[in-house]
Amino acid sequence: MRTLYWDCFAGISGDMALGSLIDAGADPERLRKLLARLPLNGWQLEIREDKKNGFRGVQAGVRVPAGGQPHRRLADIERILATGDLPEWVAQTAARVFRRLAAAEARVHGTSPAQIHFHEVGAVDAIIEIVGSVAALHLLGIERIQVSPLPLGRGFVRCAHGLLPVPAPAVLELLRGLPTAPAPVDGELVTPTGAALVATLAEAAGPIPDMRIDRIGYGVGSAVFPFPNLLRAIIGEVSSTTAAIREKVTVLETVLDDVNPEHYPFYLERLRARGALDAYLTPLTAKKGRPGIKLTVLSPEHVWRDLVKDIILETGTLGVRVRHEDRVTVAREILRVDTAYGPVRVKIARLDGVVVRLKAEYEDCRELALRHGVPVRVVTFAAEKAAAESIAACPREFPAGQRRPNPPVREACSPLSSSGNGERSGD
Repeated sequence: MRTLYWDCFAGISGDMALGSLIDAGADPERLRKLLARLPLNGWQLEIREDKKNGFRGVQAGVRVPAGGQPHRRLADIERILATGDLPEWVAQTAARVFRRLAAAEARVHGTSPAQIHFHEVGAVDAIIEIVGSVAALHLLGIERIQVSPLPLGRGFVRCAHGLLPVPAPAVLELLRGLPTAPAPVDGELVTPTGAALVATLAEAAGPIPDMRIDRIGYGVGSAVFPFPNLLRAIIGEVSSTTAAIREKVTVLETVLDDVNPEHYPFYLERLRARGALDAYLTPLTAKKGRPGIKLTVLSPEHVWRDLVKDIILETGTLGVRVRHEDRVTVAREILRVDTAYGPVRVKIARLDGVVVRLKAEYEDCRELALRHGVPVRVVTFAAEKAAAESIAACPREFPAGQRRPNPPVREACSPLSSSGNGERSGD
């Protein structure tokens, strides 16, 4: 699995993240074309080489016109992303980053995410840095992100709210559950944009994983420290030689017996959109013999608190059980194949690099079956047959690796045509 390891020995910020990915190979011109789709005017992405303490890297700066900028709310930024004609994965992932940041700001200011006014983070340069970093991940075909422990400086930083202690309150809120380390310097090493990217996107934190490294990039920060102010992006293939992948998850459960069943699909959709790995319902007999439903949510460890709030607000339940467990998963990917009825996504599951299951996406098959007036099983069979033939023709397109919550989409290949560039679809 194509993995990015952010080595944050000097911290992380939005511009450092973007610079590190450009230095690691994200094409600047393709990146500018993607960002130009956003309904934002008057900005320029400036990319240049720079040095810190004798070591080179890429500095990615966003130039904006002089003067004040509007203080945008979360809804304003979501509207910008929704109307920006971005690849779906880029738009949705960037929105998740801003929602995570809004939740952290809301907690420290004692309000709701919808009421938060983004000051520095709502400015054009911060939007371009966050969306640009996500778009660069898309261009590089990154499937999994891991980070090192995050160094935290000391002192104070001046922002729209005046002087704040370092780390800033919102930064600390974002870094809940992630490993940190003290840094013996005065200054902000982890910014709110950097913390939001890491908290939203990183699936694991700790030492660098076993990987075959093929790209390294350095993003240059603007501050001056006694050490090189650089963020190092290490990209390579992480494969598994074991039977499966073991990871930590948090299980959330509550029993519902007095809510409208018509709302159940909405609950599941909303929880998955907010970062749940899975959410499902189980019928049971509740208290006083009433029929009930148990809502179970699997969450990454670093977002379960936010999901608990969502469950309470959406369902009205008065309590949620929380368990921290291990789970074992097999590697999976999405293969897009062409059939006589149209394109279909097929989920590929592997164990030790061997395909153990092919499953066509039902919604794709359903849509094509209705369009062509054929049984859904006919479309399903055609898609799974095409997937099996494609894998047999180019097995190296699908290396064994670790799973990510949103498996990458790859195009089917044939002996005459291969799309092995590792990029997601939709660009």
